[in-house]
Amino acid sequence: MSFQDKSLQCSDCGATFTFSVQDQEFFQSKGYTNEPKRCPTCRDARKAERGTSTGGYSGNSYSGGNSNSSSYTTRQMFPATCSDCGKATQVPFEPRNGKPVYCSDCYRKVKR
Repeated sequence: MSFQDKSLQCSDCGATFTFSVQDQEFFQSKGYTNEPKRCPTCRDARKAERGTSTGGYSGNSYSGGNSNSSSYTTRQMFPATCSDCGKATQVPFEPRNGKPVYCSDCYRKVKR
């Protein structure tokens, strides 16, 4: 798939920013399916508010930097139903159709 630079509008400040070919390739390599909705300045400001590292996206290119996941204060969780026992649970990823999802107890059993 060939990419071309895209102009996007920031959802926070309304500024137009470029989603470069490099950035699109980086997103694809990470498996991201959505385009960025914030310009680099607003992304950095949001990260600073949350106290997270700026590793990764800075300016108009991705450096593939080291993200310090231990500085995240909250993790988005998604509701799911365990594929094994049927119990309602929450998982740190968005469940996809056809992929089994397990509660922590069943995951420990399956992992062995």
